[in-house]
Amino acid sequence: MRSIQQDIIQKTLTQLTWMALSAFLVGCGGGSSSSTPTNTTITTSAGISEYTTLSLTNLSNYAAPVLPVYYDETTVALDNTPSNSAVRNQIATLGRVLFYDKRLSINDTISCSSCHQQASGFDDPRRFSVGFSGATFTTAHAMRLGNIRFYQPGSMFWDKRATSIELQASQPIQHPIEMGFTAGVGGIPALINKMNASSYYPDLFSFAFGDAVITETRIQQALGQFQRAMISSNSRWDTAYAQVFNPNANNRGLGTPLPGFTVQEDRGRQLFIAGPNNGGAGCSACHQPPTFALAANSRSNGLDAGETVLFKSPSLKNVALSKAFMHDGRFASLEEVVEHYNSGVKLGPALDGNRLAPNGVPLRLSLSADDKAALVSFMKTLTDTTLTTDPKFSDPFKK
Repeated sequence: MRSIQQDIIQKTLTQLTWMALSAFLVGCGGGSSSSTPTNTTITTSAGISEYTTLSLTNLSNYAAPVLPVYYDETTVALDNTPSNSAVRNQIATLGRVLFYDKRLSINDTISCSSCHQQASGFDDPRRFSVGFSGATFTTAHAMRLGNIRFYQPGSMFWDKRATSIELQASQPIQHPIEMGFTAGVGGIPALINKMNASSYYPDLFSFAFGDAVITETRIQQALGQFQRAMISSNSRWDTAYAQVFNPNANNRGLGTPLPGFTVQEDRGRQLFIAGPNNGGAGCSACHQPPTFALAANSRSNGLDAGETVLFKSPSLKNVALSKAFMHDGRFASLEEVVEHYNSGVKLGPALDGNRLAPNGVPLRLSLSADDKAALVSFMKTLTDTTLTTDPKFSDPFKK
């Protein structure tokens, strides 16, 4: 067991490492005006004060989170932050406003947060999300956003069609169902005109970037930085793992029983971490601790026979808060999810055959009822209520 003093020292060193890394990445990016503010002298704004609760002189900390010691170089190596866009508090604060602003939809009814709700782990409790019309729904389930920073190569959407968080960020705004700024109504230029006419966006962009110019690239960057700041590291699993983590141990201590876990929860941990050849279910081969984000080389999970789309999944942090699972929300419980991997994997061109169909035969785990319940119990320990209640990720709007 580490002493409190040792933990404080190690956490401080981790924070300093991240701050140094951010500074290094900014330096490598060349300091362009799209990533580095040149003027942040704005401290008050009538429009910002009228519409939001923000204090420009007392910003939330997005850029230098204090992380557990096991978020070390192996985790940092998975960070998909662009080299010229290290998270800055000013830009992430703008991203928070953009994320919650319903005025980014064509009729002021839908924001990013409408489908990615903080209390639900930035997921949508509905199977499909309602669009700006109020009568039409999306065809895919909204993904949780916690720890998207640690998915390599950083592609977004269930089918990975956007190559980065930034390129994903403005697509829902232009979607004909989601937020409605389609080409037919002027697209992003029409949105920018609307933002320029507001009483707070010119000042916010000046605060974040040094001038009031609003561009799609800057919108994308701000939303990307806000979402990358959504790091989940305070679940019951995190608290327990911090006590057994050993960078020099086999599998970094992931195979060690966790203090404070029930017998059922720790049995679920064993099944999650160990591979099928070692008496486990092999879940961690794709959903990698400590972030539980998806492994970069994972493929699809055999939901449908003949599947050709390479689907991804979000981090499993806060998975127990979700009400719908898989890209189309077809499962309504974690029990159904576990049963799929236990007995439902189907062959197809996109299947992750190395993990889910060894020797060309779909994996059948043959888990007992107790073991299936244990896996569900373990996944519930990944719930991070700090992320779901943190004010810096909450709605900043007064009206």
